[in-house]
Amino acid sequence: MTTPDAQPHVNGDAESSPLSPDDGDIYLCQDGPRDAPALLLIHGTASSARSWDMLVPMLTGSHRVIRVDLLGHGRSAKPATGRGYELPEQGRRVGVELDRLGVEHAIVVGHSSGGAVATALTEQRPDLVTALALVNTGPSMGAYIAPESAAIDPAQWPPTDEQIRQLASTGFSRAGYQLPQEFVDDLRGMTYHAFTAVMQAGRAYLEQRALPDRLMVLDKPLLVIFGEEDRRWRSSSAADYRAVPGAKIEMLPGVGHSPILEDPPRTAALLLAFTAAHTARAD
Repeated sequence: MTTPDAQPHVNGDAESSPLSPDDGDIYLCQDGPRDAPALLLIHGTASSARSWDMLVPMLTGSHRVIRVDLLGHGRSAKPATGRGYELPEQGRRVGVELDRLGVEHAIVVGHSSGGAVATALTEQRPDLVTALALVNTGPSMGAYIAPESAAIDPAQWPPTDEQIRQLASTGFSRAGYQLPQEFVDDLRGMTYHAFTAVMQAGRAYLEQRALPDRLMVLDKPLLVIFGEEDRRWRSSSAADYRAVPGAKIEMLPGVGHSPILEDPPRTAALLLAFTAAHTARAD
């Protein structure tokens, strides 16, 4: 796990990098050698950069691994007003952060709605994004299968541990998997406004245009990883991404919506094979 220090470093540390006062501060962390090819990891809704913690040590041998807490999440700002939670704005901020780091090219990985943010970033910055990997990212709202969650009264926010674990229950399918307390804490750390705005923003982006339709015109190498037992997005919907020329689809049996947590080694192996094939384009 990384810790904030904002000092020059080579491995296992983090930086908080402020944007303009209107945007708020965005928390950034980096691991691995600074001269290695850049690999950007974007978390999903109600999570944070910590969701990648178990995966990062498997990736830093060959990559400069960069993670952010998206606006409203983790250690980043949580504005009470404004339109900053829209996915194109989230993608824009990520691009600004990479520019500040001097990153000219990166392979981008997004988990769940983080894959939609990665797509938004690629739409805006095709010069920056070399290749994309989406992990259990629903292609359209028609693929969403999770039951509607009971509404949480804003007067009772933040939710209890029990409520959070119930909300998160469809995010995991591996037998015996227990949600770590730090991820419970991540959701509780969100404001009610940030939580609802982020949920609405993800839905709006997919309803406006399906991800395969967005990606098929971008001409970027694409890897799609899906846990076969996903209880949020119909795993068979991964086939929708075949509309993207050259897209590679990998299914992981025995895990659900969060293979980055349920089975980090298998997930990392797929990502490393993909990045090895496309790193030359990122240099």
